[in-house]
Amino acid sequence: MFANVKLSVLMPVFNEQATLASAVKRVLDVSYPCEVELVVVNDGSTDGTRAILDGIDDQRVVVVHQAVNRGKGAAVRAASQLATGDYLVICDADLEYAPEEIPALLEPVVAGQAQVVYGSRTFSSNTAYSFWYVMGNKAVTLAANILFDSYISDLETCFKLMPLSLYRELDVVRVGFGMEAEVTAKLLARGIRPFEVPISYKARTRADGKKLTWKDGVEALWILGSLRVRTRGQARRPAKGEC
Repeated sequence: MFANVKLSVLMPVFNEQATLASAVKRVLDVSYPCEVELVVVNDGSTDGTRAILDGIDDQRVVVVHQAVNRGKGAAVRAASQLATGDYLVICDADLEYAPEEIPALLEPVVAGQAQVVYGSRTFSSNTAYSFWYVMGNKAVTLAANILFDSYISDLETCFKLMPLSLYRELDVVRVGFGMEAEVTAKLLARGIRPFEVPISYKARTRADGKKLTWKDGVEALWILGSLRVRTRGQARRPAKGEC
C-alpha cells in the first residue's frame, strides 16, 4: 500500500545546535515503509544552526533559512508549503521525541485504520517533568475534549501525522506554539478524531532550552474556545478512511 507513498518530515528549528545534527541523522536513518523527505526550516536561529544545516549533503533534505524568528507555527507552515509528500509528520529538532518511533504512527495508516495519527505521551519514566507543565497539558487536552465532545489524550504532542493536503486545508494561521491547539481544534471541528499511538518522551528542563511557557497554555485555551464558537454546528461526520 505504501510503495508509492511519500512521507514529508517537517522539522522547525530555532537555536538547536546542540541536538540538530543528531536529530537530522536519526530521522534519515529510520527504516520507513515508504519514500521520505526531510524539510527543515531554520526559524531565525542565532547560534550555529545555519552552519550545521548548510553542511548537510543529502538529496532527501530540503533546507530553508528564515531571516527572523517567527515561531513554530510559521516554520511548520513554511515547511508544509515546500513539502512534496502525500503525508506529513512534524518532528522537532530537540530530540524530546524519538524519530525512530515515526513508523509506529504510520502503522494505522498502512492498515487502513486512520489517516490522522497522534503520538500520545504517557508522561512517565522521566525526571525532568514539571508538575505544572504536565497539569497544563492535561488541562488543555481536557478543555478540547469537553468543547468538541472528543476523547484524545495529548493535544500538545508534536508527533502529528496526516495527509499533507489535509494540513494545508486546515490553513493554520497561529505562528507560535498555539498552532498545536489550532490544528487539533480544526480537526475535531471537522469530525476527525485522531488515532493515537503511545510514544516515549524525553522532556527537557528550562535550563536545557525548553521554550514552552504557561502563557502558551493560556493561549491554547483561548484558541480552543474561540474556534469552538466559530465552528459550532459545522462539525461533520468523518469521511470513509478518516479517523
